[in-house]
Formats: sequence, C-alpha cells, structure tokens
Amino acid sequence: MQSGVMLRRLCTCIRASSSSSSSYSTINSTAKKKKQLVFLGSPQVSVSVLDELLNASKAPNSLFEVAAIVTKPPSKRGRGRKMLPSPVAEHALERGFSPDLIFTPEKAGEELFLSNLDALQPEVCITAAYGNILPSKFLKLPSLGTINIHPSILPLYRGAAPVQRALQDGVKETGVSLVYTVRAMDAGPVIACERVEVDDHVKAPELLVLLFDQGSKLLIRELPSILDGSARLKAQEQDNSKATLAPKLNPEDAWLSFDQEAVVLHNKVRAFAGWPGTRTKVRILNANNGEDNTLELKIITTRTCSLSDVQYDEKDDVTFIGGSLVFPCGGHSALEVLEVQLPGKKVVTATTFWNGLRGQKLKKL
Repeated sequence: MQSGVMLRRLCTCIRASSSSSSSYSTINSTAKKKKQLVFLGSPQVSVSVLDELLNASKAPNSLFEVAAIVTKPPSKRGRGRKMLPSPVAEHALERGFSPDLIFTPEKAGEELFLSNLDALQPEVCITAAYGNILPSKFLKLPSLGTINIHPSILPLYRGAAPVQRALQDGVKETGVSLVYTVRAMDAGPVIACERVEVDDHVKAPELLVLLFDQGSKLLIRELPSILDGSARLKAQEQDNSKATLAPKLNPEDAWLSFDQEAVVLHNKVRAFAGWPGTRTKVRILNANNGEDNTLELKIITTRTCSLSDVQYDEKDDVTFIGGSLVFPCGGHSALEVLEVQLPGKKVVTATTFWNGLRGQKLKKL
C-alpha cells in the first residue's frame, strides 16, 4: 500500500520466455560489445526509470550501457522562475552522467540532433514521459526499436493524460504497459503490462509516481528479451476497437459545477490535482452590512457524502460539518471539501478557512 494505492501483480499480460526473462546475473557474459541504449524522459516521474536503467547497466554482466539521455530543454521553474534543467537532466548530472551526452532538442526531429544520435548507433531507445512527438526519422534509428512506458493498460487511455483521465472516470483499476512506439499514438504492439488497484482517494501525482516506479521494474524484467529481439516476436497487437482516448488537460476544464453528482466532482479533484487543479467561485455574505463578495477557491482535497446528512437553510448554502465545507450537489449528494487554497496563498484546512469567515455566510455559485 502506498498513498492510498494498492499494487497487486494481477497479471503480467505477456510473459517473456524463461531464457529471456532471466536476471542480468545469468545473461551470457561472453557478449562482445554492450548494446547502446538511449533514454528519453523529462519530468520527475521519469527519474525512477532512469535510475533503474543506470543501475542495471552497471551490473557485472549487463549487456547494455546508457549511451545518451534525451530530455526537454531547460525551462523556467520554481518560485524564482529561474531557467533550470529538466528533473531528468538534473538527476543525470548528479549521478555523474556526461553533460556532452545529454541532448535537449526543442523537437525530436531536428537534423543536428538526429545526426548526433545516429553517430552513437543506438540499438534501443526507451521513453518515459519524454513530452515530445517522435518523428519517423527518429524511430528508424534504433535497430531494436523504441519502447515506451505508458501508464495505462493499453489500448485503454491512449494519449497525453492517461492517469488523469482514468481517475476522472473513477476507475478502480489501471496499470502500466510496455509498448513499441509507432507513429500512431500509443498504438504499437504491447510487450507486457502490469495492473494496479486504485483507491477512491488517491490523486493523480501519487498514482503517476507509483505507475512509473512499477513501469521501471517491468522494463528491467523485460529488457533482456528486448535486447535479444525476442520481445518483438512475443509482443501482442492492440485491439483498436477497444481503444479509448486520454486527451491532455485543459485549464478551462478545472471549474467545478455543483449540479453534477458529488462523486463526479470528487474524481475530478483527484484527477486534476497538481495541474491544473480544480476551482470554484463562492459568495460571501455579511449579514451585518449586507456586503456580497465573490471569492475564487482552489479545491484541494475532498470526499463524498449523502445530502440527507446535511442541514442547510437554502439550497445554495455551504455548511461546515466535522471539519469539512459541505457543498450540496446533484443527485441528492454532497461534496465535503477538506482543504482549500486562496489565490496566491498557502493550502489551508477547511476549519481554518471557515474560522476566517468570522460568521459570514458562504454560498455556492
């Protein structure tokens, strides 16, 4: 159990043969030359994959080495909005990886970048949340193909936001797939997958960490078969008729509408946690002077309850019960808000926010 998520090895969708799934310690140590592997990744969740690859490459009988790392260019991050390398580049440098072998092209189709990569003669490329589209010219370079760690059980949730869209749909189970990259989005043959049970309260950032951590371990188990070519033979084509899409998140989608059922809103809060977050506007009424102000709130943590458990005077009243702001919702349900954030302020508990109202009424819009 980790952060409300329970992992269970329900299945390895496609298992390697006993010879190709053996550990690195049993791989034939008479190999003449280590195979050249290139890793592509950018955000923090990719770091666990890079770590597993670097560690495995240093094993005594490893048949591969990480020849280069490809990541997004430096960008403005943090409070000071300073230009910083991607988390993957930063971690690679901390581990002593040569800066000359960390490539940061704006686009993966740049001619100079492809020329430099080709000179390394990569035999396999591994992608994990790289964040750039790989053109055909790139995909032709590695002789053993490009393999992607995709955080869903393909063909479900193909696209840019599989974890977020799965949580938004309220799924009870998801997983991670190891898949050959083709020009069609997330549509290549699947080498292996692993399933994960999803708790009702886990948020997208937590689930992403878990899935990429499990994906890195799945990759290491399957890497021998990828390197000897047998993975290509056992990989299974996806059933396109069962494919679902996971389009990227849109900031305009962050607003909550309380005419929907509470469980729909709760799942959206979990799915959009981190970025872009979920927001609502509330009215604050001062009974003493009649002032009526509108306030924007970022909703951080929620749970659901029945509206029959809530006492309120008017249907748009927001009440405070047991440490939660309770919003009446559609379908005779209610959303309990446990944490909120005002623009430019820190996250606070519902209790702290309610006390700050000093007796003023709170109403939903």
